Amino acid sequence: MDDAVNKGKLDGRVAILTGAGGGLGAEAARVLAAHGARVAVVDIDGEAARRVAAGIEAQGGQALALQCDISSEPEVSAMVEAVVARFGRVDVLHNNAAILSVEQRRRDRDVVNMDVEAWDRAMAVNLRGAMLCSKYAIREMLKHGRGSVIFVTSGLGVQGDLSLTAYAASKAALIMLARSVAAQYGKQGIRSNALQIGLAPAENAHESMPAPLLEILRENHLTPELGTPRQIADVVAFLASDESAFVTGTTLVADGGFGSHTPSLVAMKALFAQTGAKGM
Repeated sequence: MDDAVNKGKLDGRVAILTGAGGGLGAEAARVLAAHGARVAVVDIDGEAARRVAAGIEAQGGQALALQCDISSEPEVSAMVEAVVARFGRVDVLHNNAAILSVEQRRRDRDVVNMDVEAWDRAMAVNLRGAMLCSKYAIREMLKHGRGSVIFVTSGLGVQGDLSLTAYAASKAALIMLARSVAAQYGKQGIRSNALQIGLAPAENAHESMPAPLLEILRENHLTPELGTPRQIADVVAFLASDESAFVTGTTLVADGGFGSHTPSLVAMKALFAQTGAKGM
């Protein structure tokens, strides 16, 4: 990274990013590092975290890889302690980690068919994990009178669906947790926001999703294409920086307009095509 990059809008800041061993979290770590932040790449998969951190350091950035199960309070406490030992402070916490594996999706169903263990696991990782990371990171932020906490939520946290009940409930709760943190610590310099993201799959994720499904989702976005990890990471960088100094206690939506309208665009287009009407 050249001098211009090292003097970026996050120069001197220390950021903790959870679930940063791949996907959106990894891209956010890379982008924050490119803006000058020293980043802690935290993931339950330690090897994945090390790969991301090594890539950042290869580009001239400063990164620390840490393996951590964020649902465990002792592990979270030790993780934040390790970050402070290495970098001296904490300025940004990006609560990105969530459990949404294929197995978890299979068990996280409608309420009548809910696997209670899947419910508990979603709450432990998605919600308790974010609370625990906030608990220990904010303690460090308060020492310097400045900090930005970002909670990653989803359209599923505000819109009902046929499945993923536990995931949706946990994501809805994160919106209120973000507001609670903003209300409790705002006067002490801590900002807190939820980031509601849309579909922005990494390139390899496109291959794992059926093409017809991707097309339906694309049609219901108000942008020409689906989002990209970089577009989401750029919003994370905005919330982490002083550019958003007057933004707190709110939910910033970056979903290509997906959640702003009724999901009838595809049907409407088909209707207009059949009737030969104009305007869509």
